[in-house]
Amino acid sequence: MTRVRKRELVLRYVLLLAVLALTIGPFLWQLSTSLKGPTEDIYSSPPSFLPQHPTLHNYERVSDTIPVWDYALNSLKVATANVVTNCAGSALAGYALARLRYRGRRAATLAFILAMLVPVEGIIIAQFTTMREFGLNNTLIGVVLPGCIGAMNVLLMRNAFLNLPYEIEEAAYVDGANVWQRFLRIALPSVKGTVAVVAIFAFMGAWDDFLWPLIVLSDPSKFTLTIGLNYLHGTFAGDERLVAAGTVIAVAPLIALFACLQRYFFRGVGEGAVKG
Repeated sequence: MTRVRKRELVLRYVLLLAVLALTIGPFLWQLSTSLKGPTEDIYSSPPSFLPQHPTLHNYERVSDTIPVWDYALNSLKVATANVVTNCAGSALAGYALARLRYRGRRAATLAFILAMLVPVEGIIIAQFTTMREFGLNNTLIGVVLPGCIGAMNVLLMRNAFLNLPYEIEEAAYVDGANVWQRFLRIALPSVKGTVAVVAIFAFMGAWDDFLWPLIVLSDPSKFTLTIGLNYLHGTFAGDERLVAAGTVIAVAPLIALFACLQRYFFRGVGEGAVKG
């Protein structure tokens, strides 16, 4: 039994290392490429992973080629607004679907489930027409509005609220707490992990989105980072160092966000348990 367990343990670690290599390997390669100088051969065989003379010159070239920090600021505005609207709207909608009693609650839940089945490409023309009718084309508000509340985020919050014991809210109701007080003081603090999950998903979705900002925006000064970095591929397609540096700039905020919220993110898997 001991030998079998050791073999199973070794096999697990081998599989974990393989998954780790597949997951972070491309990013580490991009990071290594972005730090290589112009004299280093990035197409050598066998490939050289570590740069011989690390340099940050490629990052300076990115900022000289495109206004990368202005694009990053636009992306940050869009992502922050998307996080705020998704966390607030999804929490309110999820609480209403999970805890309130009214006619049509199951139909409303089914509507959110069906909304997840509709591909974005199937409604993007309708979204563009709607933004044009509202006069929001070529604005950052037009970028944020279609994704301000995601159906998946609403269902995540609903499932988190469903796991809360009803007795706690009933006791608060007996003490005179109204719906808003029960939501803000009892339910919402108990699902902070799921709120962190929604925040991460909302930020990543808005930060990485390319198709919708490309369609709705036409003024280069309002471009988000994903659209702005596309100029590096078009104009400097042969300079992989420059493209790699731009990729690292785009990925770094996502890594920082997950590093800050990972404790809440993993706690959100088993959300709803009450300690006491």
